[in-house]
Amino acid sequence: MTTTYRITGMTCSGCQGHVQRTLSQIAGVDTAEVDLARGLAYLTHQQPIPIKVLLSAMEASGGHYGLKPLEAEHREDETYRALSAKLRWAVGFTLPIFLLSMSEMWGVEPRPWMGWLQAVLSLPVVFYATWMLMQRAWGSIRTGQLNMFTLVGIGAGTAWLYSLWALIYLQFNPDASGLFLYFEAATVILTLVLLGQVLEAKALLNTSDALKALISLVPRKAIRRASGVDEEVALADVLAGDVLVVAAGMPIPVDGVVLSGFSAVDESMLTGESLPLSKSPDDQVHAGTLNTSGLLVMRAQKVGDQTLVAQIIALVEQAGRSKAPIQALADRVAAYFVPAVLMTALITFIAWVVWGPEPIYLNAMINAIAVLIIACPCVLGLVTPMSVMVGVGVGAQQGILIKDAAALQRMAQVDVLVVDKTGTLTQGKPEVSASAYVEGIDAGLIQSQVAGLCLLSAHPIAKAIATHLQQSGVVSTSADHWSDFPGQGMVGTFGDDPLGLGNQAMVEQRGLAIEDSIKAQVDQYIRQGASVSYAFDADRVLAAWACSDQIKPEAQSAISSLLLDGVDVVMLTGDQPAAADLVAQTLGIKNYQSQCMPQDKWAEIQRLQSQGRVVAMAGDGINDAPALTQADVGIAMGTGAQIAIESASIALVRGSLKGILQARQLSRAVMKNIKQNFFWAFAYNLLGIPIAAGVLYPVFGLLLSPMIAAAAMSFSSVTVIANALRLKHFFKYAHQ
Repeated sequence: MTTTYRITGMTCSGCQGHVQRTLSQIAGVDTAEVDLARGLAYLTHQQPIPIKVLLSAMEASGGHYGLKPLEAEHREDETYRALSAKLRWAVGFTLPIFLLSMSEMWGVEPRPWMGWLQAVLSLPVVFYATWMLMQRAWGSIRTGQLNMFTLVGIGAGTAWLYSLWALIYLQFNPDASGLFLYFEAATVILTLVLLGQVLEAKALLNTSDALKALISLVPRKAIRRASGVDEEVALADVLAGDVLVVAAGMPIPVDGVVLSGFSAVDESMLTGESLPLSKSPDDQVHAGTLNTSGLLVMRAQKVGDQTLVAQIIALVEQAGRSKAPIQALADRVAAYFVPAVLMTALITFIAWVVWGPEPIYLNAMINAIAVLIIACPCVLGLVTPMSVMVGVGVGAQQGILIKDAAALQRMAQVDVLVVDKTGTLTQGKPEVSASAYVEGIDAGLIQSQVAGLCLLSAHPIAKAIATHLQQSGVVSTSADHWSDFPGQGMVGTFGDDPLGLGNQAMVEQRGLAIEDSIKAQVDQYIRQGASVSYAFDADRVLAAWACSDQIKPEAQSAISSLLLDGVDVVMLTGDQPAAADLVAQTLGIKNYQSQCMPQDKWAEIQRLQSQGRVVAMAGDGINDAPALTQADVGIAMGTGAQIAIESASIALVRGSLKGILQARQLSRAVMKNIKQNFFWAFAYNLLGIPIAAGVLYPVFGLLLSPMIAAAAMSFSSVTVIANALRLKHFFKYAHQ
């Protein structure tokens, strides 16, 4: 089982790693995964683990983190509120310390009591408002798990302890010179770091705005009609099969089918489609969409976590927990960066002691502290997760459901797109255009048995034939036994008599003859690009149905755009050569194969990958499951149950080929954003380290104050956060 807990107090990758290691080492925990961006921990375990055990382990680890069960209805971030309150305390006491330290600038002569007042005012800042920073620093040193707070704690702690020592020394040696107090430096540094933590916590709330918007779409109540009486009930009490009434202007509460009424439903938050869609009896509606006009009466079909919006929310949360491969770079950098900075600060201290001017040790300490502070990229742990979270969220708003961060990264690298034909390039809603029967057979019996077979299949062509026969007044006969042959067809038995329905490949594989009485008609259907399905017994073909499927309106422009973007498009279809030829020629696809079995598609993708190609596969997620799994990026086309296809890593709610283009554009934007974040996470820091160490002092006499170093460190955090949040408006800018 997997249990989710809310973790409070995490603010950097060091915190994340500390909590994850602590939870992983608890007896009974199989795996622990910590999501820094959402402040969540996911524990996999066989037996229930008392929360007291978890809390004890967290406390014993030396961290300053809170843990509690996740409440589904309570998603506010307590970390942000707590940090904001402490920031107000820190600013309130740091400001007078800063003013006292600058008394000479205001024309006030420094007095001994001013130093003692600064020391007293610094106590609430160091030991309350920012004490958790010092605790984390000490915990990291004690456990050997060095992180960004190690640098902050050593730097600010050293400045404060030195100032306290200097204050006491001056009390007994009032004539001593060269001793300065740095209470203002210590408190300003800690306050600026705390400010950075508050800004990051606030940004984390903003990154999941898209997810919160989806959650807020689902109403808490619904109007249920029972025995002719309408009553308002809690959404949790709605069951599949209930009849619900949805008034104009009200959101659809669950997934279901319209029983009566006509209206237009706004599905933009699920599909990205701006225009409302007309709904009438027998049409599907989804939870969270908005009924904009008439009254609708519907029957609930999927409730709770089975609805489309619930599946979307689950996929977005799953993607947010996953790590993009590029995150490994941040993890490796963090592992080596802190020791390297500590060594740089030590070298700086020694260099100033050996070659620096008087006061030697004071200058050495101040410059070493400046190195520690400016080198701290606290935001490093959020460089990748923030961009991924925002990207996945805006993708969901456009009907692009990205199930893991790795797929989001790989989509930008794809150079081959393998596509199925039916349901991907075509509408996936074929209609019977013609039929032919062998002379002398009982056509009515064949129709009845074929209708019974087709009702058992989810294949679009089977559905088309079943609809055609039902509309013709045929009453279906149920098969006694039934077997499915993916990519070919199906066979059933009616009493002692077998009857099958399949494609050309299935007929040829069984060596069945096609009599001249229908062969000419079948050849004509094939030349026209129709897909032909044959009904057959153990010996011969008995009948044939021609089905035509229209090419999607956006297919031409989408394929052309992909080809211009350097993506080779390969069509692999189980359909007949003539139908494949027609679609390929219409869309300008040069590489294609017809009569492909599922294993043929899988093998072709393997062959392309062996050549070093990065392959995306777009299909309906049923017969294409092996190929979707094998591809570097599997893309499921369509709505409803297809959204939950486990074999695909990206699902397109609308089933539109434009979604593939949008997913590729989004992938590039996110990866570009992550690389920019890496730059900004280190730009100020790496540029400032040599200045903080004093390389400009011999020539220009310039030194970097630890307070300015802290400001630069915080500004790098602000820059990374602001850059990641730009992705929220990606599709708006893309349209422009």
